[in-house]
Order: sequence, then structure tokens, then C-alpha cells
Amino acid sequence: MTQFFGILLALACALTTNVGFLYKHRGACAAPPVDMKHPLRTGRSLFASRLFAIGMLIAAGAWLFHVAAMAVAPMSLVQSVLAGGIVLLAVMAERVLGVKIGPRQWFGLGMTALGLMLLGVTLPAAHGAHSQFSVPGMIAFEGALIAAGSLLIIGPRIGAPSEHHGFMLGAAAGILFGVSDVSIKALSGMVAASGPLGLLTPWTLVTIAASVAAFYASAKGFQDGEAVPVIAVTSTAANVAGIVGGIIVFGDPLAGSPVLLVVQCLAFALVLVAAWLMPAPARATGAAGPAAAVA
Repeated sequence: MTQFFGILLALACALTTNVGFLYKHRGACAAPPVDMKHPLRTGRSLFASRLFAIGMLIAAGAWLFHVAAMAVAPMSLVQSVLAGGIVLLAVMAERVLGVKIGPRQWFGLGMTALGLMLLGVTLPAAHGAHSQFSVPGMIAFEGALIAAGSLLIIGPRIGAPSEHHGFMLGAAAGILFGVSDVSIKALSGMVAASGPLGLLTPWTLVTIAASVAAFYASAKGFQDGEAVPVIAVTSTAANVAGIVGGIIVFGDPLAGSPVLLVVQCLAFALVLVAAWLMPAPARATGAAGPAAAVA
């Protein structure tokens, strides 16, 4: 029953997360450009946009659902359920907010959802919340994610195509959200064991720093990229980071069958191919930019 409750919370998180993302995208596009040299002024201008503020309020509710789900269920299970939100994204984007989605984006979303759901199906059943972790494993995993996110943020400076910077910022935001999620999962176990004193740990600072960095990377990505690809890659990066973090950091079990391991490798390959396909319309439309994604 505890894991079933965690699944329900994760489903609620998936729905509210995508609604919040869509509102934040429109609000960010209507706000002045994000300037990391002036973070406070940028933050005020973003929240001055009514749609962005609504999106953040919805995202806060999604975050509460997410934290509650991770507190009662294994992290890999929670992230696998959140993968279903990719399917909801396309429907809400076209039907609710009128965002135009191209055929390649539909195909990329489908491959992403299939890959993430295959990962969820092939993960063995785990019992308990699985909040115990290895400190060296946690440091190595979080450090690798932070390094990858930083490289994506500075992508154009090291030779990456500048027209895909919005997409790369979305991926960076997702990775940094993954850093925050892994830290929150660890904190949930510490608080359960020690009460509020469990928050007096460096992982609290990591959670805050990663969340703030992800906030600005996500807002800039919304301004520089199309709605659906940026939102999809953000969610996908966060989900994959959470699933892998559950396995590496918290010891969630891997598939015991060679056949299931092959399926898991195929699932990761589907997610990677989908990530390559998603920004394809930007290559075809050239400088159409984010305005083309907003009705």
C-alpha cells in the first residue's frame, strides 16, 4: 500500500509538473531576457510575468508531490512513473495551450515515453523507501551530474551549435533537477532517522544550489528554445538521472535476467535517439526561434 500511495503521488507530480512547465514557458517568453550577471533582477522580472508566476506556483505543488512520493517509495520507481508525464506533455501542449508540435517531435516524445517506461517495467520490485546511501557513491554521482550540467550550460563557448543552446539548457536544468532529487531522497532518509536535525547536512546546500541553478537554466532554455523539446528534455534528463541515481546511490536493484538487461540497454538507446530527434525542427526552421512554439 505504501508503494501504491507513492505511485499515486508520482502520477499527480507528473501531471502538475507538465502543466507548470507549459505556463512557465509562456511566462518566460514574455519576460525580459535572463541575465545571469543580475540574478536578482532577472528573478524579479520572471516572477513579474503572471503566467510564469502561475507556473511556479503549480511547480511548487508538483515538488511537494515529488518529495512525498520519494519519501514512501524507491526512487527508481518514482522516476519511472514520472516518465508517463512525457505522454501527457504532447496532449496538453496542443490541446490546452495551442503549442504546435511537429511530426518529429511527436515521434521523439513517443520514443522517450517508450524508453522510460521500458526502464520502469524492467526494474525489479523493491521494498521500502530505500533512502540509505553510500557517501562516496553520492559524491561521485552528484559531481558527475554537476559537471555534465555545467558543460551543457556553457555549450556554445566550447563549440556546441548555438541554435540548440535552449535545448542544451533544458537538458542542463533536468540534470540539475536530478542532482536536487537525489539529494532530497537522501535527506528524506536522514529526516526520518533524526528528525529536523537531519537537514543539517551538506546535502541540503547541494539541494538548494542545484535547484537555483536549474531554475535559471530552465528559464533561459524556455526563452531560447521551443516549448515541447525543452520541456521534454528537461523531464527526461531529470528522470534518467533519478533512475540511475536510485540504482547507483541508493542500491535499487538491477534486472537479474540477461534478457531484461538487454531491454534496459535498448530503452536507454531509445531515450538517446529521441533526444537527438527532438530539436530537429529547430534545424529545419532556422531562426524561427521560440516564438514559433507559442500560439
